Amino acid sequence: MDRVEEITVAIDQLPPEEYRRFVKWFREREQAEWDRQIDADSAAGKLDFLFAEADSESGDGSLRDCEVGHG
Repeated sequence: MDRVEEITVAIDQLPPEEYRRFVKWFREREQAEWDRQIDADSAAGKLDFLFAEADSESGDGSLRDCEVGHG
């Protein structure tokens, strides 16, 4: 059995409260990793096309507001 399988089995055996704590920790960890990646991509100029697109759409009046759900 490899490490991922061992972890999967261990997670499956957690009592509900410990499982909720694990899920909370994992989600926070994933969000922090996402934030680091976005920051790195932005610093490297990989997102500049998005700013250019927004500027263009703002200039020609086609930029729309949107609602983003967080869950």
